Amino acid sequence: MLPFEALPQQKPGAGFSHLQGVNILDLTTSVAGPCATQLLADFGATVIKVEKRDGGDDARAWGPPFLNGESLWFMSMNRNKHSMTLDIASEPGRQLLLSLLEKADVLVVNMTPRVQNKLGLSYATLKKQLPKLIHASLTGFGLESARRDFPCYDLIAEGYSGIMDLTGEMNTPAQKVGTPAADLLAGYDLALSIMAALMHRAQTGQGTSIDVSMIASMSRFCGPRIMSYLGSSEVPRRSGGKDSVIAIYQVFDTADAPISLGLGNDAIWHRFWQVVEEPQFGQQPDYKDNTARRKHRTQIVEKISRILATKGRSHWLELFAENRIPAGPINRVDEITQDADLLEQGFFFQTEGPAGPLPQVGLGIRMGGCTDVLRKSPPILGQDTDDILQNWLGMTDADIQKLKDAGTI
Repeated sequence: MLPFEALPQQKPGAGFSHLQGVNILDLTTSVAGPCATQLLADFGATVIKVEKRDGGDDARAWGPPFLNGESLWFMSMNRNKHSMTLDIASEPGRQLLLSLLEKADVLVVNMTPRVQNKLGLSYATLKKQLPKLIHASLTGFGLESARRDFPCYDLIAEGYSGIMDLTGEMNTPAQKVGTPAADLLAGYDLALSIMAALMHRAQTGQGTSIDVSMIASMSRFCGPRIMSYLGSSEVPRRSGGKDSVIAIYQVFDTADAPISLGLGNDAIWHRFWQVVEEPQFGQQPDYKDNTARRKHRTQIVEKISRILATKGRSHWLELFAENRIPAGPINRVDEITQDADLLEQGFFFQTEGPAGPLPQVGLGIRMGGCTDVLRKSPPILGQDTDDILQNWLGMTDADIQKLKDAGTI
């Protein structure tokens, strides 16, 4: 039995309607762009995923693991979308795409400027014919960068940004974050920017261009560490999270399993020492505030380590929860999927896809008391091509068959 088969079943429903009526053509692949358009689709936008005829989105090939022949990575980023295949490099395909764009509010691409210009899909080209179109571009380095035509993946962006140098223990090599952080953060930035552009268009009637880069998004993610360096000349180094600006903010071992612990202000600091029955330690003048505690971090950490090692994780977490002390377990992926609170909220669920049952990770945002966003399971390649051409462009079955015979769709 696969883990997701124990999850509650969710059937497609109305979902959120906040972006209902917004039509988006999504030409992106992999993670960053699809992450952005899934967020918009979750809020009610109609997202047409335009994919190449041979293989589709690159992420469809990312595996194993596969489920029912489909990539689980792909299925994590493409809920609530419609898939059509189209050869946009051919002249018939490009003309078809332009016809679709006349019905669209937003075009989302993750092509370098060179490719955008080659295909006639740059904002400068399209705005002449489609002045209300929002042109959203997500690239590795940005459209105006000296490196604008360089290819980029999440790994590359993490290396550029400084986050890899800050991740891991002091004596280990630099490490990538354990999820595609640069992809996801750039995707969030793109979705937010598109929502802002839609607001602007509602006010002015004008479209605009959006230029999001993975390097900039990931580097802004490191903003607190970068600001600390710029204002102090102190270059932060990786230390397994043991050098936070907060004096006590790290992982500690207990008698059986590690926990995270954050004593983020003076009130929490004193509550902690009350709870562990050593209030006098916390009241020492040398530990009066965070600045003082940072000077004596080594001694404090040693003291806390000895105390927490005397009892197991569940004992400490229950005690800290009762006394409003921030602490938590260090979950594995399998453990977080069994978290009772998240399951109660419907955050993890299964649904029926075109190729069989599949798992989903929810949006996790409550709007008007509702969290259910599922309107459509992730599509198989080209699943909706005929419907899109019929409903958006009024094509007949014969028209569509001609396009298929010509290899355009």
